[in-house]
Amino acid sequence: MTVLEQDFSRYQQQFEKDLFAKNAGIKLVEAAPGYAKARMKISPEHLNSVGVLHGGALFTLADFTFAVASNAHGKVALAIDAEISFFKSVSAGTLTAVAKEISLHSKLGTYLVDIFNEKGELLANFKGTVYRKNETHPFG
Repeated sequence: MTVLEQDFSRYQQQFEKDLFAKNAGIKLVEAAPGYAKARMKISPEHLNSVGVLHGGALFTLADFTFAVASNAHGKVALAIDAEISFFKSVSAGTLTAVAKEISLHSKLGTYLVDIFNEKGELLANFKGTVYRKNETHPFG
């Protein structure tokens, strides 16, 4: 197992503890400090009353991916601000969220998360800021 594979395995173990994301069907695909990719297969439980993906499901996918990217540096990072814009609705398929760090300082980090459908169409964009505590993660 390479060093990158070992790091990813540690990230997976840590973020398996996020039961809300796990119960939403979110799977971590890639992770590195300042970066993460996660997927979620849409199920009937993700749909709203008009049969399209609930905005909260999209937000949960984005928020989880943001959390992994920001915490992968090894310091506990907690969201202090987050916003999402929805561009296109969807009712089925598998979604992919990609989080990228755009700014990192000793106490604050800012991240952008794009969510795509299986065709590669942009469904939503999320921006979040974290406060970075002095506490470290077990994998840090």
